[in-house]
Amino acid sequence: MATPRHFLDLSDFSADVLAALIQHGRAMKDARKGKPKGMVEPGRPLDGRLLAMIFERPSTRTRVSFDVAIRQMGGEPVLLSAGDMQLGRGETIADTARVLSRYVDAIMIRAASHATLTELAANSQVPVINGLTDFSHPCQVMADLITLEEYKGKLKGLTVAWSGDSCNMTTSWIHAAARLGFTMRVASPKGFQPSADVIAWSAQNGGNLLVTQNPDEAATGADCIVTDTWASMNVTDSADRHQQLQPYQVTAALMARAKPDAIFMHCLPAHRGEEVTAQVMDGPQSVVFDEAENRVHAQKAILGWCLKGK
Repeated sequence: MATPRHFLDLSDFSADVLAALIQHGRAMKDARKGKPKGMVEPGRPLDGRLLAMIFERPSTRTRVSFDVAIRQMGGEPVLLSAGDMQLGRGETIADTARVLSRYVDAIMIRAASHATLTELAANSQVPVINGLTDFSHPCQVMADLITLEEYKGKLKGLTVAWSGDSCNMTTSWIHAAARLGFTMRVASPKGFQPSADVIAWSAQNGGNLLVTQNPDEAATGADCIVTDTWASMNVTDSADRHQQLQPYQVTAALMARAKPDAIFMHCLPAHRGEEVTAQVMDGPQSVVFDEAENRVHAQKAILGWCLKGK
C-alpha cells in the first residue's frame, strides 16, 4: 500500500508544493464566485470520499470549513468528538488510527497535543490532516497565505510582523516564511517567544527571522501585522499574562508603523480590547473575514492534494 499523503506541518513541504496549493485554492475560489455555496464542484473530484473529523478542542472555522470543503468537492464528512469516541475512554491513538483507516478515506484532527497528531499519522493507512495542535496550525496559515497573496500579489520579499504571544500560529508562520521567501518578525515578551527549536529550524532552512521584545521594531515597514489571542491552547489565562502582553496589543499606532497599505490579520476568534483594538479589528486595514472565508478554499486544496495527489 502506498504511503499516505499526510498534511501535518508546513515545514514538511517544499516551496513549490506550498505555492501550488495556494494557487489551487485561489483558482477554486475564483471558480465559485456567484455560485451557491452548496453547489458541488464540476466532476465531483472527491466523489464518494469520506473525511473523518476528530475534535478534541472546540471549533467553529475548522469544523465548518472542512465540512463545506469536502461537500463542495463531492465527498461527505463524518464528525467525531473525542468525548464521544473510545479515544476518550482509553483506546490508544494507534488503534483509533487503524480502525478509522478501514472506514474513511482521510482523517482531520484538531488535537490538544501534537504528539496525538503524529502518533495518529504514524499508524494511519489514510491521509491525516493537522486541523490544529498546540504546536502548529498549518491549515489556518495556508488560508492566511492565500489572503496575503490576494492583497499583495506575491509572497516572496514581503515582511510579516507578529505581535503578541508566540503560539501554534507563530510556528506555522515561521515555517511558511522560510519556505516561501518572506521575512518574519516576531515581537513577544520574554517567556512568550518561539521555542529555541523553531528558531533554530528557521536558521537551518534559510529563514529571515527576527525575534524581538520590541513590537515597534517588528511592525516598522511591515506589509502585514498578525496576532492571536493572549490565552491560546493549553494556556491558563491570568491578569499577569494580560499585563505582560498589553504592550503588544495591535493598535492604530502600531499599524501606523507598518507600510501605509499594510493589512491586519487574525485567525479568530478575536477579543477586541485585548490583543487588538476594535479600531484596528473593524478598520479598513483588517482582512480577517476574507481570511476566514479562505479557510474553505485552503481546505479544498489540501484535501485535493491528500486524496488526489495533485
